[in-house]
Amino acid sequence: MHPYRFGLGKDMWKIIAWSIPIGAAAGAITAVFGHMLLFITKIRDSAPMHFLPFLALAGAAMVWAYETWGGESKEGMGLVFSVGHGEKQRIPTRLIPLIMVSTWLTHLFGGSAGREGVAVQIGAAVSNRMSRNNSEAGAARIYLMVGMAAGFAGLFQTPLAAAAFAVEVLLVGRLAVGALLPALTASFAAYGVSSFLRLEKFTVEILELPDISPAMWGKLLLLGILFGMTGTFFAWLLSLAKKRAVQWIPHPVKRIFFFGIVLTVCLMVLGKGRYCGLGTNLISASFSGEEILSYDWIIKLLLTVFTLAIGFQGGEVTPLFSMGASLGVALSGFFGMPVAFTAALGYATVFGSATNTIFAPILIGCEVFGFSMAPFFLVVCLMAHLFSPFASIYGRQKRLKWKEQWKGLFSGEDL
Repeated sequence: MHPYRFGLGKDMWKIIAWSIPIGAAAGAITAVFGHMLLFITKIRDSAPMHFLPFLALAGAAMVWAYETWGGESKEGMGLVFSVGHGEKQRIPTRLIPLIMVSTWLTHLFGGSAGREGVAVQIGAAVSNRMSRNNSEAGAARIYLMVGMAAGFAGLFQTPLAAAAFAVEVLLVGRLAVGALLPALTASFAAYGVSSFLRLEKFTVEILELPDISPAMWGKLLLLGILFGMTGTFFAWLLSLAKKRAVQWIPHPVKRIFFFGIVLTVCLMVLGKGRYCGLGTNLISASFSGEEILSYDWIIKLLLTVFTLAIGFQGGEVTPLFSMGASLGVALSGFFGMPVAFTAALGYATVFGSATNTIFAPILIGCEVFGFSMAPFFLVVCLMAHLFSPFASIYGRQKRLKWKEQWKGLFSGEDL
């Protein structure tokens, strides 16, 4: 079965049918994970200085657990991409408790990290396990994308963006359109379950839009370049920092412990915990009129790179949202554009450029901020994609050459 082609034979109908329980299971697990993460965040935010001194110890404990029991699980998103490319076959089920507990510890003790990677890994592991005895030849990749979409949708509750993310992120420049219907089915199943379990969804209605004019479109193109370069810089710096950290301290437990001490000092000195955790405080401030400092985005960027490069668990996407939103606030005055409008553009576009995706950031922007923003997201995200041609936060992501990307985006050719 070819994941890049349309077609609804009996095998595809079977996959769509299995997408419902896969999505429901992933939605339930990610809802539990999300509720606990929100609870932990509230506890830490009440007294961040009480938790930060223990960050290095927590990091050493989680890495030791991964080294002792994790096996291939310690590859994280790299393992998900390896399975997606057919290089490996299985995702250990033990990945689910390991990644959940490790991420909770990262956030409880103040690490600057996200949650998207966790949700996608959970969904992929659930799908890989549930489809193991039901996977026809060639369908394994579709099932993986089904799980990735379900995990993303269950946590962020943006089913359209989740399905788009799953079918475009493995291979840049080619949509796995054959997996779109199963991915959408799983996304809406996960979304329904997590909504039923009352996991909160972040939405903001953008009421003030700029006047349409040639000058405004020119500003949007320039914003796309700036946001695209920001996402690319984050991805490039994260890759470089991971390599350097391993070179300087090869032993993973020692690496996270000693660098964790340095990270603790940085988080204490820089903002007294302002840059801990997901960065949702910066996102809320960006859209509520609270103070956003002109350098918030770069400090959050550097500390997130530091946190993830030395081995703490989590993800990159929510911090990318916070970087993009706070950068948008900082740029809004310079461009003479509404603050919330520019922050919304940054929120979606920096994420898209760092992940080398086009449709996912456009759709997540629309699902969070309203479909009236669709033309603006389309222009800015496309421009950002042009200026993020190389780096990606996913080291094992594969990409077609530029000519192949634009010539065969919807063709049936595989990698």
